[in-house]
Amino acid sequence: MKEKLTRQQNRQLTANGKTQAYSQDDRLHNTGHVPEEKADQKPADEISSMQARDRVRPTPPLPPQHQNKPGLESRLDPRPQYEAPTYKGSEKLLGNVALITGGDSGIGRAVAVLFAREGADIAIVYLNEDSDAEETCRAIEAEGRRAVLISGDVTDIKFCHEAIARTIDEFGRLDILVNNAAYQEHASDIEVITEDDFDQTMKTNLYGYFYMAKAALPFLSEGGSIINTGSVTGMNGSAELIDYSTTKGGIHAFTKSLAQNLIKKGIRVNAVAPGPVWTPLNPADQPADDIEDFGSQVPMMRPAQPEEIAPSFVFLAAPSMSSYISGLVLPVLGGKTIN
Repeated sequence: MKEKLTRQQNRQLTANGKTQAYSQDDRLHNTGHVPEEKADQKPADEISSMQARDRVRPTPPLPPQHQNKPGLESRLDPRPQYEAPTYKGSEKLLGNVALITGGDSGIGRAVAVLFAREGADIAIVYLNEDSDAEETCRAIEAEGRRAVLISGDVTDIKFCHEAIARTIDEFGRLDILVNNAAYQEHASDIEVITEDDFDQTMKTNLYGYFYMAKAALPFLSEGGSIINTGSVTGMNGSAELIDYSTTKGGIHAFTKSLAQNLIKKGIRVNAVAPGPVWTPLNPADQPADDIEDFGSQVPMMRPAQPEEIAPSFVFLAAPSMSSYISGLVLPVLGGKTIN
């Protein structure tokens, strides 16, 4: 019988990703075997972007595993893929500065790497996962850009203002805010969700986004961008993630409303709503055995890797690609369609 986890009162920032060059060793780690190389295979430097489909993606069943909150990327098996080796930067964000909450790992880390590849300097806000944050910092610097790490809790409005101030002190400007920090806890019945549980989820996922947006606005000028991380659960609901789904639906409404409010200032506000993504958020939230089938319910029958979600953030951040888009909630759902 699967063990039911009691709710924990720990804070969770989304996290995943580990700095690691993609190689045959990476394939071995993710799949258990190394595919045979074809005799006519092109050298790595000749591989075109169209061959990205050859990147091996982990599929269920995944190894059973559980972590204590908030979870560490370094303990995930297999490691999340975030480096996007076939993604070629083209200075879409050259000279920009981005602040990313929950940027130490997971979707946040993958976004930080691609933003840096496009020419942006990055402020990473995270709770307390120092080792993951330091690895993300090294990954940003490997792209030739600067990074600053800012540890703290986005449920504290004072900290949110301090994080913005630190970013301005370090880089002199702010162009992009990515609200990505999140907390979730599965619950089989609404009766087991305590007021403290509900409050923790609301404070992190909704108040944190509101606090960061309000603190950032005095420093965002025309052409600036706010991107929020939503979720498929905010569109469809989730029987075992009642409070989390409520906050994600709220984030979608917040995105659309704030977009309307800021349109006259020339600041665009959008959201990305992913389906299942391989990060420590779920292994830190469920019994080990429940992880085996994670992501198998979508048409692609696997969870997304963070590097598959990150290009959507680049698209919404870069004026050269999305200057006429604001108020959009962009679903990235592994083939699932939304009516």
